[in-house]
Amino acid sequence: MPDTERIHIAYREQRRRLVEVEPFVYEDGDSVTMQFQIGEIQSEMLASDPNFLVLSYTRMMMAFTLFNREPKHIAMIGLGGGSMPKWCYSQLPMTDITVIEINPKVIALRDQFYIPADDERFRVICGDGADYVARISELTEVLIVDGFDIQGQPPQLCSQEFYNDCHRALAPDGLLVVNLCGLEDRRSIERIRRSFDDRVLVNIPEDGENKVVFAIKGERLWMKDEPSGELVNRLRLHLRPAPNGFSKICL
Repeated sequence: MPDTERIHIAYREQRRRLVEVEPFVYEDGDSVTMQFQIGEIQSEMLASDPNFLVLSYTRMMMAFTLFNREPKHIAMIGLGGGSMPKWCYSQLPMTDITVIEINPKVIALRDQFYIPADDERFRVICGDGADYVARISELTEVLIVDGFDIQGQPPQLCSQEFYNDCHRALAPDGLLVVNLCGLEDRRSIERIRRSFDDRVLVNIPEDGENKVVFAIKGERLWMKDEPSGELVNRLRLHLRPAPNGFSKICL
């Protein structure tokens, strides 16, 4: 076996051990969070309203409905506590939803976060998101990437090859939505721009370090005559205050 192949296999085995770190659930009043390390929240849910999007970056990511109000198929990489899959399942009743999650121990917690059971239009697959987009044959309209492990965003989910595969996996007017949060964000954004011919919008939610990237495959959805700053403002206006002090998506 060539040395490079051995290195590749060893690397994948190491990543597998990292991603299968066991998460734990922490409850504090109405708040239920999933964490890999104490104080580092991966996902948050309100026990009184399980479908509500608590974290601002999740609300911003759901603003893809500005570009496509009723997609036929959505693929999501990263399950976590299922905030975005639950929202899509509830708010988009005609949409087929596939979620890819690499850590079986995360999937095992789905009932505690009221994630719907698999049915004819919703399914959770245990697998590597990078492998999924590399081999997918049917085209998806919206591809959402929110995959993190205990060390942050895995390198296989922010490589140039991965973003190229995302572009290929999307329908002609498809949309990629990526959550970034780390030291390599700028490099990841540059790669996304290369894969999507610079049809990219970057927005920073109001209360965090995350960056939400919208990348558009086709010309039809890209408003070339409208300044990118105006499009970002429209994304922000897509969120309005809710009575409880949070924000929610306006459909």
